[in-house]
Amino acid sequence: MPPPVIYYIRHGETDWNVEGRLQGGRDIELNARGRAQATHCGDVLRDLFVRSGRDPLPCDYVSSPLRRASETMEIVRAALGLPAQGYRVEQALREIAFGDWEGFTIAQLRLRDPQRIAMREHDKWSFLPPGGESYAAVSTRMHAWYRGLTRDAVVTAHGGTARGLFAALGIAKPAAAPLLDIGQGVVYVIEGDKLTRHA
Repeated sequence: MPPPVIYYIRHGETDWNVEGRLQGGRDIELNARGRAQATHCGDVLRDLFVRSGRDPLPCDYVSSPLRRASETMEIVRAALGLPAQGYRVEQALREIAFGDWEGFTIAQLRLRDPQRIAMREHDKWSFLPPGGESYAAVSTRMHAWYRGLTRDAVVTAHGGTARGLFAALGIAKPAAAPLLDIGQGVVYVIEGDKLTRHA
């Protein structure tokens, strides 16, 4: 049996994204541009389903528990003509935790914590922020989540969780995965170890 297809959407833009602040587990809402990006993703996804002759209804719809992801999901579902609330929340999809660094920009942290920032830049995959988690740990939990999938899924989550998943599936090498730019307003289609990007 082929692996489940994942339609992966990073949440839309937030004000903290604009400011370059590390969000992690902070529950920051979408801004107006983020809501427009979510609508665009819904339109892209609808077109993908139409082109492939797929009914969107049988897919599993799963969101990170953070509001920026769940709001993105509700907007996407509306674009597909589905009830906003018909999705599951999955804790495994929460964003990478930056711990004590959440709310700061990297520029601020270079002044406050230069030694650890240098360690992070040397090995971003294994680096553990104070009170946070590593990309390696995120990849482990994303792999466990992926193994539990039983059908094709539409997922709204985060950049960090996408990087962890791509490494777990062999789409990106661990050392390179944390450096990937995961776009907003983009639908990533994952079929086993193959990835296509639709914007």
